[in-house]
Amino acid sequence: MKYVLTFIAAGSLFLAVPAFGFGGIVYSLQDTSSKQQPDTAKVAPPDSTKKAEADSVKKKKADEPSISDKVKSSTKIDGLFTLYRDTATASLQLYLTKDQLDKDFIYQSFSMGGPTALYLNQNMIRDTWLFSIRKKNDRIEFLRKNTSFYYDPNNPVSKAANADVAEAIFHSEKIAAHDSSGYLIPVDGLFISNKLDAVKPVIPPGVPPTAVFNLGNLNTGKSGYDTVRSFPGNTDVVVSLAYENPAPLNGGGRDITDARYVTIKMQHSFLEVPQNSYRPRRDDPRVGYFGAQVDDLTSVSPTPYRDFISRWHLEKKNPNAKISEPVEPIVFWIENTTPLEYRPIIKEAGEKWNEAFEAAGFRNAIVMKEMPDDADWDPADIAYNVIRWKSSSSPSYGAIGPSFFNPLTGQILGADITVEWKSGAGTPVMDDLFNGGTGTPAAAPWENPAEAIAPQEVYLHHSQVNRMALCNLSNELSMQFQTGLAVVETLDADMGEARKAETVREMHKQFLYYLIMHEMGHTLGLNHNMRASQMLSPDQLHDTKLTRKVGLQGSVMDYPAINVSRDRKKQGDYYTTKAGPYDIWAIEYGYTPFSPEEEEKGLNRILSRSTEPQLAFGNDADDMRSPGKAIDPRVNVNDHSNDMMAYGEERFLLVNDMMPKLKDRFSKPDQSYQELLQRYGQLNRQRADMANAISRYIGGVYVDRSFVGQKTDSKPYTPVPLETQKKAMDLLGKYIYAPDAFEVDYPLFPYLQPQRRGFNFFNGTEDYKPQNTFRSLQVNTLSHILHPTTLSRINNSSLYGNEYPVAEVMQDLTGYIFDADLNGSVNLVRQNLQTDYVAALSGILEAKTGYDYASKAAALAALTDVKTKLTGASSGSDIQTTAHRRNLLFLIEKALSVNKS
Repeated sequence: MKYVLTFIAAGSLFLAVPAFGFGGIVYSLQDTSSKQQPDTAKVAPPDSTKKAEADSVKKKKADEPSISDKVKSSTKIDGLFTLYRDTATASLQLYLTKDQLDKDFIYQSFSMGGPTALYLNQNMIRDTWLFSIRKKNDRIEFLRKNTSFYYDPNNPVSKAANADVAEAIFHSEKIAAHDSSGYLIPVDGLFISNKLDAVKPVIPPGVPPTAVFNLGNLNTGKSGYDTVRSFPGNTDVVVSLAYENPAPLNGGGRDITDARYVTIKMQHSFLEVPQNSYRPRRDDPRVGYFGAQVDDLTSVSPTPYRDFISRWHLEKKNPNAKISEPVEPIVFWIENTTPLEYRPIIKEAGEKWNEAFEAAGFRNAIVMKEMPDDADWDPADIAYNVIRWKSSSSPSYGAIGPSFFNPLTGQILGADITVEWKSGAGTPVMDDLFNGGTGTPAAAPWENPAEAIAPQEVYLHHSQVNRMALCNLSNELSMQFQTGLAVVETLDADMGEARKAETVREMHKQFLYYLIMHEMGHTLGLNHNMRASQMLSPDQLHDTKLTRKVGLQGSVMDYPAINVSRDRKKQGDYYTTKAGPYDIWAIEYGYTPFSPEEEEKGLNRILSRSTEPQLAFGNDADDMRSPGKAIDPRVNVNDHSNDMMAYGEERFLLVNDMMPKLKDRFSKPDQSYQELLQRYGQLNRQRADMANAISRYIGGVYVDRSFVGQKTDSKPYTPVPLETQKKAMDLLGKYIYAPDAFEVDYPLFPYLQPQRRGFNFFNGTEDYKPQNTFRSLQVNTLSHILHPTTLSRINNSSLYGNEYPVAEVMQDLTGYIFDADLNGSVNLVRQNLQTDYVAALSGILEAKTGYDYASKAAALAALTDVKTKLTGASSGSDIQTTAHRRNLLFLIEKALSVNKS
């Protein structure tokens, strides 16, 4: 028996047949298996009816507007996509040819100006993804494509490719007109919106609305188009988007004219997917490139990854030559906004990368050109790779060098480098570095262990967490550079003004070399290598015969401490000015051309060298700049040399040498004490960098990522030797925790006065608060050593070689923090340190989650030890010391009683 399923609106007349209904729709099942249909059903309509129907269709088509009718008041813009811009309303329409339907294109967004707090700086490369356009009924739909998965076409499972991947239709528009070749649609709703690149950040849960600047809501009536241009390979639409927030709870920075009304500029670019001979190159964990992660869902391998790196498409003019010029070199234009005196340095720095490309078989792969003042092209045109110079009031970065690539293959399609004036000039980006008034430590892990060990979520829009857009080198580099200037001013005072000026010029040249080479490295596809600064010994760092041959470090992709010598007669280069051994090797891996048959063998040959010490690699995911983060202390920022104990101690002594001379050198006639305050903050930043780097060796584990079968004597994980861990603890005890650690600073405190500007002291007192500075230095090191992740690692690594148990770590901390002043007065700095330490032990003891059993046991033993020491201590020579010790005993008894209960 056959049934016909008929849908009849509820309430309509229907035949009396078996039926059932749901939600206002009646579903009728009609038996058609044995009944003959009436003959009238087979009778054709009369000719008059046919003619009437045909005339109706013709009239309907005649009434439909043609494309020429729709665009008669518009200017036509030809290119990859054809656009029509209305000359009266500025409204935009898009004409799609039929062969552009169901075809892949690349979307790329750029911020062209907006609040720096939201990473909307000018020419910031943001979002890249694949999309296609399809016709569905009377509408045109724009779909974002998912490129995260691969399916082997020879595997039957590939027939179900992306079956469970959610479709993303980001825009749909009704067809306004059509012809035999294509369709016309209005696109104001696409571009004057947040549908392409959502520029608004998501406020994290629990963060008060006053803490984050909020754009508010888009006002489409006040938004519009700035520039619309189209070329054969790309179409660019630049829009001004006006946002309104009637009652802003955060006024933003000084770059916000009125927080209620903020206009930003965005460039939306549609690009043709390149059709060329480029082949994706696989990623490898032993070398650091940006790229994409792709999972092979038809593989049974334990590593079913088809990850590829991002790199430019270089082909040899002479494929048979060992070294050949490329068919198309990588060309960078130095924008005419760049200071004249810096242009030759930037050109030289960029061309320094050609040494690395020669190892890959290319001569003159990098070409640097200067943009003439009368250039007829726009630096924002993605056809040009530009190094630009700009000046923002509150830059979120000092210099940045991102690129964007084809999400299907990794081929880099464009890149820009932007340098902020303050960073490029090496001047402080902040008015007050390491200010004692705001230098209180961040939330300590023992205050909320569960939060301390929770995965760190990023609540910015995904385009803003592009790793290339998070480079903060220039800010770090400029602060290091300022330290170098302070060293020259204080310790080289007797060399004469002319020679001193020449020294500073050379230091700044090396600084700019490093800055440009680092950012250009990003545009070539390289990510950070935070282990590269470990290449040389402390003594080798000042041997210019060596460093100018191989470099100061393995790579320019690190964040190194400035190379200054305490012995000024032995000063070498301040920064490396050439591609390091790792850089040359990494470019060789990424860019050496191989035939398809030879590629895997050739890549493995290059990768087999990864165990060479000069080629050591570790990126941001591995670095230990934050408490409790990562495990290998050699992968860090603002460190230097393969002996951080010796290097760190020399830097502590260098800072202490300089402190007594700061006031005389930086208290200048007819000026405020602002510069003195800044220099003092910069030197404390050096202390913090050294203390943080040294503290990471306590509980650290060395990582070796070599593959099975490579030549290496190292295991994948090797705990830091006991001797090194003990030395690190001793240095912290001497230069950070000791009663006299900062006594050399005390004479400066009455002079550390910030310059008044209007009412800038309205929200707080202006006096410098040194106890906050020192407390921050001390607690930040304790936050790492006593972090639940660090203590857990110390316990776990005891099972494979660590000889420094948690109980001994805490025993040593207790000795360094309490023993020196048990028989006398405790100064304010030590009172804070001792109180924070007791609070840390109590927090560990009382924690419900986060800390393991061995750590809790060690904390209990340490608290008991402190109690015993305080009970046997002298009464103290002053009333404040007595009050302090009574408070500590009270806190300890409270923690112990809670633990008993």
